[in-house]
Amino acid sequence: MIQSAFSLFCRRLTLPTIPTVFRTPRFYTMSAVEESKRAAAKVAVGNHYPKDARWVGIGSGTTIVYVVEAIKALGVDTSNTKYVPTGYQSKQLIISAGLAAAEYDSVPLGTVLDVAFDGADEVDEDLNCIKGGGACLFQEKIVALQAKEFICVADYRKLQPRLLTNWKAIPIEVAPIAAHRVLLKLRELGSINPTIRASASSKEGPLKTDQGFFIVDAPFKPMLIKADIEAGHDGSGKDGAWAVNVLADKIKEITGVLEVGIFHGQTGPQATAAGGIGGQRPVAAYFGMADGTVAVRKAE
Repeated sequence: MIQSAFSLFCRRLTLPTIPTVFRTPRFYTMSAVEESKRAAAKVAVGNHYPKDARWVGIGSGTTIVYVVEAIKALGVDTSNTKYVPTGYQSKQLIISAGLAAAEYDSVPLGTVLDVAFDGADEVDEDLNCIKGGGACLFQEKIVALQAKEFICVADYRKLQPRLLTNWKAIPIEVAPIAAHRVLLKLRELGSINPTIRASASSKEGPLKTDQGFFIVDAPFKPMLIKADIEAGHDGSGKDGAWAVNVLADKIKEITGVLEVGIFHGQTGPQATAAGGIGGQRPVAAYFGMADGTVAVRKAE
């Protein structure tokens, strides 16, 4: 049942090519990648699944099938736990696993999720993430923002020094009526040929999210991280060089944009310390590596 739900994830997700930085051997297979995802999920769940969890966010990436598998393998009592999906596919995955799904808008007002697990299309050295390859970025972001901590689970291909190193475009969820205006504004910001994402079938026209919105994929140059700015690099967009937070904020300001697939800024604990709830940036990211080990990166 879980495997059939996994196939649903893949309908709207195009996986990036393998980054050469990892020098992947010629006998590379997708099964090796799936095993790396499973290994990362097992360690992440083992380290972060709370005792007596009441509310758990479940993301939409292809790695999440293994997160649910790892939760089931814990053997804990889940009868009092509600799992909040970030989209239709993740809801079906939860149900197929015999867990109780709860839509985000049914969560009682003021409730904070104990933890949220999700994947990413790319993660940089500061644990900023690009998400939205599976077209669920708005729901992924509101679930992450409602959790005490967001835990990212991915395979080694997703770990890169800068965002937009291997994953070439920022997914942006936009109102259909404003899509062409958003494309124009993105070009003004320096995006190279932003496009409206098409459905799998050309007869269906543009892909639509669970909100009925379009996804615009906007290519930019690799974004600057904190160390680049501290070294004196200009992240204001000059010559196409953008700091992660600056570009994310600029795109979000465009009228017609619902959400931007850049997860940055505070982590959940940092938001709590500042008197808020939840953060977009993961507190930790787990990467299943090609050699079978699991690498862990923690936010500063």
